[in-house]
Amino acid sequence: MADPARPRPPGHRDCEHDLEEANRLIAYHSPIAQALTAERTSYRSQLIPVTAYIVVACAETFYRYPAMIEAIDAAMPAEEIGRAGRRPGSTINTVHLWSIANFYLTGRKALTAIDPGLDDPHAARTVLEFWERAAMAFRGGDGTRQAWDAGGVVRPYGDDIVQTLVEGAQPIADEEQRSRVRRFNATLVNYLFLLYFDTRVGTGDTGPYVLPDGRVLLVRDFYRLGHSDFWWSDVAAGMPYQNLTAGLVLDGVDVRISDFGSCVTVPEDYLGHLSGFGLFTTDTPDGSLAPVPLDEMDALVSTVRTVQARHYRNIVAMSRDEMIRAGAYVYFTFLRPFAEAAGVADRLDWSVPKAVPEPLYELFSALTGDEVELGGDGDYYSLIRPS
Repeated sequence: MADPARPRPPGHRDCEHDLEEANRLIAYHSPIAQALTAERTSYRSQLIPVTAYIVVACAETFYRYPAMIEAIDAAMPAEEIGRAGRRPGSTINTVHLWSIANFYLTGRKALTAIDPGLDDPHAARTVLEFWERAAMAFRGGDGTRQAWDAGGVVRPYGDDIVQTLVEGAQPIADEEQRSRVRRFNATLVNYLFLLYFDTRVGTGDTGPYVLPDGRVLLVRDFYRLGHSDFWWSDVAAGMPYQNLTAGLVLDGVDVRISDFGSCVTVPEDYLGHLSGFGLFTTDTPDGSLAPVPLDEMDALVSTVRTVQARHYRNIVAMSRDEMIRAGAYVYFTFLRPFAEAAGVADRLDWSVPKAVPEPLYELFSALTGDEVELGGDGDYYSLIRPS
């Protein structure tokens, strides 16, 4: 097995080794992606053409990520970028990492079904090795690549961050307090889901962080609540915070984190076992945690609901093509935080669609979801055949 900590020189090609390493990582991802996709709660939007924009974005990823990743990796090695994500507020996180590899492989799956000649071992190796090196560094060098390998454990934050979150958590002693937290959490989750065009990545969970008294800390990041590179987010220009981090101290709850960045708990109603809650922001000059008073929660809920209502009306007024382009931009730019960490984001072209030929764009744009299958009994991602 190649050492994932040793990047290849830019432009280096070893055709036989490219094929070997690409297939090693395709074989790793295939059963995991199939299981995660099958287990994930299905969702069909009545408003936004989610399947269409996902396939468009993944096709763009297949065409364009290899060259973009080579530029990013040359500016800053994947290992350093992965380590940079080990702080609250960073979107170099579990789901963005998972997506780098799996969006590329999904795009490959769609496009090579149309034209097998598009398969490129060097391009696949470029993307998948970058993912592997960044993912292992993000996980602190524990030998695992993602939550799947570790039984649902994602603990990127150090003891100092955990201590800050726990010490800043106020006791939750009654149902009235829990109801306020429930309302706050549900409002922000729903708002970010719509802001990210029916995509769950506006929130990200990590944990479980086991505390000395047996309770566990679940950390939930809320990303980019306000105006960002999403051109439709100008509706949120008045949001008082861009990023929030919540520390939820749970008593008697088993917590696992998926590679989609969301928690799975037993019992399911984990907020019914909430014993402490703290709220922070990383909107600080150095990105450190700053406390947010809990008496601001109700005002935040009111502001978020107002912005969400305006955003919903704006989406309703969009054409199907405008929605697809917006949703595809969300997915395609999952790589952007890595480019920002490397200092090259402004040198790369994030417009989408760009590389997908017009006839294919029209084909993918017409998808409704009924045409997409999980892959049957065969491999979810097929290996690259020797040329």
